Amino acid sequence: MNRFKNYALWIAIAAVAGMALVDFGVIANTEVFDNYVEKILYVLILAGVINNPTSGTGFKDEK
Repeated sequence: MNRFKNYALWIAIAAVAGMALVDFGVIANTEVFDNYVEKILYVLILAGVINNPTSGTGFKDEK
């Protein structure tokens, strides 16, 4: 269950879901979608959610 607490897993799942929506034609204007994804990633990077350098563990699940 610790695997589901990993932020990188949820970011990857969201990316795959977004690509699937574009491929199936649910999202027709990919330029707007790309802009939203870019802005969300900027916020996540600034918040330190993707990689927390203070703990020194990077993407590892356990210390």
